[in-house]
Amino acid sequence: MSSLKKINVIGGGLAGSEAAYQISKFGIDVELYEMRPKIKTEVHKTEFLAELVCSNSFRSDDKEYNAVGLLHEELRMADSLIMKMADLNKVPAGSALAVDRDDFSKEVDKKIKSIEKIKIINEEVSDLDEFKNEIVIVATGPLTSTKLSQNIKQKTFENSLAFYDAIAPIVYRDSINMEIAWKQSRYDKGDGDDYINCPLSKDQYYKFINLIKTSPKMEFKNFEDTPFFDGCMPIEEIIRRGDETLRYGPMKPVGLTNPHSSAEPYAIVQLRQDNKTGTLYNIVGFQTKMKHGAQKDVFKTIPGLENAEFARLGGLHRNTFIKSPSLLDSHLRLKSSPNIIFAGQITGVEGYVESAAIGLLSGLIAASDYQNKVFHLPPENTAHGALLKHITTNANKNTFQPMNINFGLMPDINSPINKKKYLKGRDKKKIQSGIALEMFNKWLPTTLN
Repeated sequence: MSSLKKINVIGGGLAGSEAAYQISKFGIDVELYEMRPKIKTEVHKTEFLAELVCSNSFRSDDKEYNAVGLLHEELRMADSLIMKMADLNKVPAGSALAVDRDDFSKEVDKKIKSIEKIKIINEEVSDLDEFKNEIVIVATGPLTSTKLSQNIKQKTFENSLAFYDAIAPIVYRDSINMEIAWKQSRYDKGDGDDYINCPLSKDQYYKFINLIKTSPKMEFKNFEDTPFFDGCMPIEEIIRRGDETLRYGPMKPVGLTNPHSSAEPYAIVQLRQDNKTGTLYNIVGFQTKMKHGAQKDVFKTIPGLENAEFARLGGLHRNTFIKSPSLLDSHLRLKSSPNIIFAGQITGVEGYVESAAIGLLSGLIAASDYQNKVFHLPPENTAHGALLKHITTNANKNTFQPMNINFGLMPDINSPINKKKYLKGRDKKKIQSGIALEMFNKWLPTTLN
């Protein structure tokens, strides 16, 4: 047993909460540092751990044909706190897993605070050297405080990369005109009516596009060269790629039938339930950098939203992450200071579920290091293993960018010799998922020793 008395976790988001939970199961004391509510960020609104600040969606829950659904299932198998609370607080979202964001974070907060082995310290950490040789997990996310960011840069001698992340607006359900809009999931997935749909004609669509183009935008003069992440692209940036681009993205008019009109819509805006009571809906894919006043004017031109009242308007914030392939070893440890482990979005994974997965692995790794035991990494043909391998080893160090889990990160199952068994599309994904779950199930017992 190690002579260390505890493990430190910095950051009470998805990754930090998951890491602390996993460590506590080994009977190890954890000190979880969360600077909120004493020190606020530009986007967090509550005092609770694991607050969701962007979407309320954990994306597809399809474990057979979707890589993030596979990651969901692996997390469930590993007794993930984040997935457990997501399942308990889910709201209708077709084949996706979406949650009541407030209840979700409250339940995570409640559970963490009920665990005797976890001590929450509401203080900002500005210098990692204060922990000396103790094990510390840095899970401060994409909104790492300025002081700690500078300290990390000093310790790594690397400039952190940065990108913009955008937030979609939220509308009160009773302000949506259901004589124009209707409830239906694309292709009737889920319960069949998990989304509210607002149809646009061709003229209405182009009026909408032009209003977005000419509306005043938020300015970020200090970060002109900061790129946007493709997975959370503002609608203004999507339109810059072509006027029709939105129609092939969040506004695609497929898999839906308007009960109010026989006219085929040229585009459709979807809204997804944001809380359990169904009083709030977020506009799917409508992250934006328009100024708040302009957002109200523009979004009210959408048929069905002409009288919309907004619980939250869209926004934009700057995210940072480290050059993990250069700085971290295969176990997420900082090469220059192996007692420091990085986890979550600061490592360059993108998405709630990916952040939780790396948080889970960091917790298991830290617990093994604390106990002076060897931690066996998850196989690369599992979703966890592929994601970990990507950020620590496989990604190009020079072009490293935030990455969601996808089947492309996993080893190719096609044999280069036997072309008759060449698989692609859904057939390939289904087999990859089956292999992943089998291998993950075999790997899990190794984490308990």
